[in-house]
Amino acid sequence: MSKNVYHFTSESVSEGHPDKVCDQVSDAVLDAVLTEDPNARVACECFAATGMLVVGGEVTTNSYIDITEVARQVIRDIGYTKGEYRFDAESCSVINVLNKQSEDIAMGVDTGGAGDQGIMFGYATRETEELMPAALMYSHKLLLKLAEIRKAKQIMTYLRPDSKAQITLEYGEDNKIIRAHNIVLSTQHDPGITSRQIQEDVINNVVNEIIPKEWLQDTEYHINPTGQFIIGGPHGDTGLTGRKIIVDTYGGKAPHGGGAFSGKDATKVDRSAAYAARYVAKNLVAAGVADECTIQLAYAIGVDRPLSIYVDTHGTSKHNRFEISEWIQKSVDLTPRGIIQKFDLTKPIFQKTASYGHFGRDIFSWESLDLVEQIKRELA
Repeated sequence: MSKNVYHFTSESVSEGHPDKVCDQVSDAVLDAVLTEDPNARVACECFAATGMLVVGGEVTTNSYIDITEVARQVIRDIGYTKGEYRFDAESCSVINVLNKQSEDIAMGVDTGGAGDQGIMFGYATRETEELMPAALMYSHKLLLKLAEIRKAKQIMTYLRPDSKAQITLEYGEDNKIIRAHNIVLSTQHDPGITSRQIQEDVINNVVNEIIPKEWLQDTEYHINPTGQFIIGGPHGDTGLTGRKIIVDTYGGKAPHGGGAFSGKDATKVDRSAAYAARYVAKNLVAAGVADECTIQLAYAIGVDRPLSIYVDTHGTSKHNRFEISEWIQKSVDLTPRGIIQKFDLTKPIFQKTASYGHFGRDIFSWESLDLVEQIKRELA
């Protein structure tokens, strides 16, 4: 093997993973509140374990939301509907310990300032048509296909909601993908199904349908590598909101500021500014300014503008980072209020972000490429 060949790995987890159950409930609560009160303040987090879900955090609104029913509907839609799962929509206990937002925070946010201090990153690369890292996008796509099969109930009828995927890609000297070096996929299943059957079914019905054929060269497979995966979901492992931030973003290909997204309204720049940073990075790459781009934004609580804008094009641009960051500062409104208005973030759109990634899907407003022509005129 050439010394210039290298491997990169990313993972994804399904909507039935215990952490993702919590992310989806948190964002479903957010959506339910925004439906009734678009100007509400929401910071909702969940903890899930055997037979129980705790919903906590801060919500300031004049509306009434049936938190228990919102949570049960999410669990129902995911597919946890059987008592044998030991965590199901009809019987699990839902404990509500929500409170209202601190008045100290509200003073700064109500005037248009950021809801907290922190750093946020956006990233884009020409590696895929979505301008996202390939290992992450194909990990998501494997699990989306698996979920589609599970919900159709026509083949692989033994599938249960919890699953995880991980792909290691091998890159050549020109940073181009050579092959899928290994693929890991674990899926929860009914009792009485052999490992061999699951492996054959996953490779034939999932992997071969999703991964480009030219990548499947001497690929090593690890399908349910422990031998069985019957016990899953919050009964198999506790879940927490915000514990899959790398799955949610760029699969480790870009830095992360540390702030989770789910359950937070858009005044929280952990979420909204990360969306804006992705939007800027994606448009710069799509416009031909760079083949790869990382944007960092920094905010202070109560301040209505970013404190800094950092750009890294990873050696793929003829423009220096000062030119690009100066253009961003001049041309893109990165105030919290401006971001909310640009992407219409007072609408109840967030639950669908909470599984299979917040980026790389055209259904989201921050994935728009409406800056491309302006960038080509003014910068590229």
